[in-house]
Amino acid sequence: MLRRAAAEFLGTGLLVTTVVGSGIAAQRLSPDDVGLQLLENSLTTALGLTVLILMLGPVSGAHFNPVVSIADWLLGRRSGTGLPLRDLAPYVLTQVLGGIAGTFLAGVMFDTAPALSSNDRATGGHLVGEVVATAGLVLLIFALARTGKGSTTAAAVGAYIGSAYWFTSSTSFANPAVTIARMFTDTFAGIAPASVMPFIAAQLVGAAVGLAVLLALYPTAARTAGDVVVPQQLENQP
Repeated sequence: MLRRAAAEFLGTGLLVTTVVGSGIAAQRLSPDDVGLQLLENSLTTALGLTVLILMLGPVSGAHFNPVVSIADWLLGRRSGTGLPLRDLAPYVLTQVLGGIAGTFLAGVMFDTAPALSSNDRATGGHLVGEVVATAGLVLLIFALARTGKGSTTAAAVGAYIGSAYWFTSSTSFANPAVTIARMFTDTFAGIAPASVMPFIAAQLVGAAVGLAVLLALYPTAARTAGDVVVPQQLENQP
């Protein structure tokens, strides 16, 4: 468990470092073009997330996201295939703490002092965007596990998040740990504290919608809950 928790801490932290760091770099490199800033931020995030899933997936499954861990536990709890309840709290806690550490790391690298964001995002359209983004992410991850497409998960999830930056109004946070972490940077990637809880609520609704659609399309998806996001391969190794 300690090794898996460390992988979740590291993976979520580096994911947030990628998001926030590339956002700061984009803001400085393209100060007068918000569209180009978003392109730079989304492309870097998509590539970085793909690499992190490949690197750490065999250790912890590469959840890096509380809604994925919660959905995994919910889906597999009766059949005993998903994340065990005893592991859920350590996963979520290390994801949140790792995300916050990742924000601070990005700030150190770019000489940006920690500060609460003033970027208010909690409009009705943004919240709908978070529901859509999170539902699609949950559906994608668990559908790939059910259909035995685990080898494509890293690329598919990276591609989905990269594209969801553009087709959702919220720019696809789709992750409570990332949402909390991005509260501590008053930069391009930040989110105001007042917007955090509405975003997380929308993400939880999105996860529920994603699971409902999954079970409608793949009624036996619970059988492969243990393979989310990536099947762990180091469980029995010393």
